[in-house]
Amino acid sequence: MRRTDTWNMYSETQLAELEKICTGYKRFLDYGKTERECVKEAVRLARKAGYVSLDEARAAQKTLAAGSRVYEICRNKMIALFHIGREPLERGMRILGAHIDSPRLDVKQNPLYEDGGLAYLDTHYYGGIKKYQWLTLPLALHGVVVKKDGGTVEIRIGEDEEDPVVFVSDLLIHLAGEQMEKKARAVIEGENLDVVVGSRPWKKEEPAKREEEKACPKAEAEAAKEESGAKGDAADSGKCEKKESFPKSEEKDMVRENVLRILRERYGIEEEDFLSAEIEAVPAGRARDCGLDRSMILAYGQDDRVCAYTSLLAQLETDTREKTCCCLLVDKEEIGSVGATSMKSRFFENTVAELMDCAGQYSELGLRRCLANSSMLSSDVSAAFDPMFAGCFEKKNAAYLGKGLTVSKYTGSRGKSGTNDANAEYIAKIRRIFEQNDVAFQTAELGKVDLGGGGTIAYILALYGMEVIDSGVPVLSMHAPGEVTSKADIYEAVRGYRAFLAEA
Repeated sequence: MRRTDTWNMYSETQLAELEKICTGYKRFLDYGKTERECVKEAVRLARKAGYVSLDEARAAQKTLAAGSRVYEICRNKMIALFHIGREPLERGMRILGAHIDSPRLDVKQNPLYEDGGLAYLDTHYYGGIKKYQWLTLPLALHGVVVKKDGGTVEIRIGEDEEDPVVFVSDLLIHLAGEQMEKKARAVIEGENLDVVVGSRPWKKEEPAKREEEKACPKAEAEAAKEESGAKGDAADSGKCEKKESFPKSEEKDMVRENVLRILRERYGIEEEDFLSAEIEAVPAGRARDCGLDRSMILAYGQDDRVCAYTSLLAQLETDTREKTCCCLLVDKEEIGSVGATSMKSRFFENTVAELMDCAGQYSELGLRRCLANSSMLSSDVSAAFDPMFAGCFEKKNAAYLGKGLTVSKYTGSRGKSGTNDANAEYIAKIRRIFEQNDVAFQTAELGKVDLGGGGTIAYILALYGMEVIDSGVPVLSMHAPGEVTSKADIYEAVRGYRAFLAEA
């Protein structure tokens, strides 16, 4: 099958639109480095496009009709957006579904400790990573701390130019003889991916203490008496009471205590607040154009935020259609789609039920028909062919940068284990839509048959009986702290998703 060389088919107008889309995408990456931040940014863009929350629609006591735009959020980590169509909902929807979680280092609940004069935050890595890739990178801390009274403190340290960054240390090459003999997975253990957050101890003698001593001339004499074993008279009117202005641990873990002081003074956080915190260590810095020709984007978290953004953009730009259009952005895909904010939760099904109720169309049978009659693109990335590791790919069935949107009939591993295997009739339909709208697309598998594989959320939606196929953007160096995509493929994803919502 011949693949399209996308760059040579664009007009000047299309190239301008391509750059505009990619500029917005880079901003989305910069402000959406966690799933919570992605939801927040999605809401900002949605409200700008005229969407309101489902709660607001209910409060207005208006029946949802064709053209209504609403969204629903699940625990600040998952969002579903709907543009109501002219047909009854039980005839099905057109759904774009992507995930907004990415591999990272999660800070543990009891994380702060000191060793060798350095303060650390203990972490537990999230998702599939090559652990050695996370060493010596400038890292930022993003997340929330929820205090006992319910108050929330947002954390975002390391992104502004004046912010400090943190990092995970590595062994110097001069002492790394044994380390260099290890297999890549054992170069660093997961328990050693701890983030260095400080090295400066709390200064013992704070100004407040020195001023107190000046105001109490007998303090030095009394201290000398205590040191020699003499006992002062507690009732002695000339004796001044001593007060500590630094931690009781005085000589121990003073670097750790200094970090705690900073957290208290700047963020109002106590050590116990880590128990109810979600803080992620992610690569610091902005998304950047890549290549001397600026044809690519290098950034953290493009799996799967490149498909999340392009799906969201297509949804927000869509006019009222016959069928209801939906964009679904979910959490927890990178760890098997488990938990209350994952695709395996009942959030989506429950939200569709609420949507039908607000539209005056709800029934249990109607809900089942709606889900079964829906069509979906599981908007998830594919592995881009890398000539440096050509032996891991089967060239005829690989995705290539700059060749357009990728369609994957199946994912899974080895014998298609754990996959949704789309049927030929649905593939023909998607193929026809893309070709009629001049969308550049390619088909691909995730590497050679016995080398591995991967999964998406496609099989979970397929459980409702709806038609689903994976379709997304090829990514070079997937799951690395810095991933690369082609601007042309991003543009084709938007064009393909628009066509799907209009005609599927």
